[in-house]
Amino acid sequence: MTPPLALDIDGTLTTPGGAVDPRAFDVLPAWDAPVVLATGKSFPYPIALCHFVGIPETVVAENGGVVCVGDTVRFAGDRARAERVIETFEARGGDTGWGDADLANRWRETELIVSMAADESLLREVAAEYEMEVVDTGYAYHVKTPGVEKGNGLELVAAELGVDPGTFVAVGDSENDASTFAVAGRSFAVANADPVAGEAADVVLDAGYMDGTLAVLESVRT
Repeated sequence: MTPPLALDIDGTLTTPGGAVDPRAFDVLPAWDAPVVLATGKSFPYPIALCHFVGIPETVVAENGGVVCVGDTVRFAGDRARAERVIETFEARGGDTGWGDADLANRWRETELIVSMAADESLLREVAAEYEMEVVDTGYAYHVKTPGVEKGNGLELVAAELGVDPGTFVAVGDSENDASTFAVAGRSFAVANADPVAGEAADVVLDAGYMDGTLAVLESVRT
């Protein structure tokens, strides 16, 4: 039986340059089991990707802060507290790195992100004062509510679908994928994964990015 999938986006369904690998548009619609896109990106991004790939809108976004299965959308996390972290960070001389338009945070519902070029030590210091945590995904620093994780989101999706979360195969590359790996029955870190993801995964692949993900899909397809 073909297993359901929980797939990260950045570093997992993308090229090294950050674009969505065009092979995703062939393999994902043909997968005859649920496909969950589990990402740190803001809610509209994975929804749009599902739409354009041609798969049901089944999404864990913002590191578990937003969970969407069809018409059901659930939110977790304290965006207002994240805003206070950013305001204090900037008041103390920090720079989020996004400019006035701040397209990185404009559509976020439950957490906020800061550029990797920012002052990490200052950001973590301020976040701790507000009892928030900072997660380094390799693409941004995410200011998020403790206890809100991708893995929690996957459990909610599985319950909504009536599927055992232990039947999922998960593929990812970052620290924020470790909680997904803990919930899924089988977990794979692509070769470009960070040390936290690699340690948490059942298998670290020889291939990176979409090449690694495709290798997993070929090996688990039945």
